[in-house]
Amino acid sequence: MRPTILTLAATLASPAQAVFYKIGNTAEIKESARTLAYDMSSYYKGNQSGQTVGILPGPPDPGNPNAGDYFWYVAGAMFGTFIDYWHLTGDDSYNKMVIDGMIAQIGERKNYEPTNWTISLGNDDQAFWGMAALSAAESKFPNPPIDQPTWIDLAHSVWNSQHSRLDNLCGDGLHWQTTPQNKGYNYKNVIANACFINMGVRLARYTGNDTFIQSADDIWDWMWGLNYIDHQTWAIYDGAYTDDNCKEVNKATYSANGAVLIEAVAYLYNYTQGADRQKWGGRLDNLLDKFLVNNFNNSIAYEPNCEPWDKCKTDQKCMKGYTHRFLSVTTQLAPHTKTKIAPVLQKSVEAAVNQCTGGPTGRKCGFMWRDGIYVDPQKMAAPTTGACETMSVFGAVISMLYDNAPAPITLSSGGISNSTNDIYKQNSPIVFSPITTADKAGAAIITILVLVVGITPMIWADR
Repeated sequence: MRPTILTLAATLASPAQAVFYKIGNTAEIKESARTLAYDMSSYYKGNQSGQTVGILPGPPDPGNPNAGDYFWYVAGAMFGTFIDYWHLTGDDSYNKMVIDGMIAQIGERKNYEPTNWTISLGNDDQAFWGMAALSAAESKFPNPPIDQPTWIDLAHSVWNSQHSRLDNLCGDGLHWQTTPQNKGYNYKNVIANACFINMGVRLARYTGNDTFIQSADDIWDWMWGLNYIDHQTWAIYDGAYTDDNCKEVNKATYSANGAVLIEAVAYLYNYTQGADRQKWGGRLDNLLDKFLVNNFNNSIAYEPNCEPWDKCKTDQKCMKGYTHRFLSVTTQLAPHTKTKIAPVLQKSVEAAVNQCTGGPTGRKCGFMWRDGIYVDPQKMAAPTTGACETMSVFGAVISMLYDNAPAPITLSSGGISNSTNDIYKQNSPIVFSPITTADKAGAAIITILVLVVGITPMIWADR
């Protein structure tokens, strides 16, 4: 491994420091997780007077140096991590923060599509909140207040709204963005569609309603047909533009794309039987073999498309934690994968905590796990305060606790998140909400504001 300019500079700038986080046994892992949870919560201001409940400081605004660093979805990913933290440790210190934040952002339609974010809303953004709600249902996380939707109903509403956005441009699939007015709408990518498959199979497994599986099959076949998944190497690519009928595939291989899809395929393997299970098992093994080589460098989580050149943006700096958590769930759903996954994650977690030696506390975490040196997040090419770097190490550390935790449960195996909708009946039709005159009027108002008044959309410019 050749050191980067950043890590050489970091080495010269500061003496070696003792590693704060210990992960030698379960007690040490839980203590490290407890401290990381505390540090992660310090980035969240939504529980302070005058702040917005349910979001991290942001979104980024190039014209405002005082704007926060984080897009709306990052808080959904953070709450998902805290739900897993509770599930894996039993520490309920942050449960109220999670419930308050998750409910505050459900939006007017109770589907994590709040009006404030419509002009920057990606399908993947919305799905990260939906997947967090599913994690809550699958882990028996405490229910929301009785006057609010249940976790499973929130997840279903997200999936339902996304199903209604599928169209036949390029044959099928979701656009990256939710509305044509948003920059990036003409891009159909893996992350949006992998999230859709992920939510669908988890809804099927939790509720017992196989209706959700058909869409998962269809979207997989569509992505395979477009070569979003390499037919030879099984690399998971990023997406393509609808302008040329999705013929030119962007072959970037971001870890979130792979981790979300691999977990989804593991759920499909776990839920299906017979020939279908064999089919999904083969796909899972092929995807996993490539991913563990491509997105781990010497068994250390790594973003190959941006990390070597310090080109990673906020989105990519959040991904290593998802990767560890989702691969760990994969070992629960498909136990035969553990022999491949566990040694890699073990080495990766060790590298993650070894570089958490920064800041006044001597335990602040950076992004450059592979290089083994703490690099201040504020000194990276895309500087941030460090929430995603901390969340990634937090997610990696708690992922070491899945061995002793229950696998995702279902309603029939003890789930406590009940639906107020008729989605449990086997093969019952899933009714989609019709687009109303008010919906159309709302979309028109957004378009007018963007095009005429000149409001700048808060787009995901850093992907």
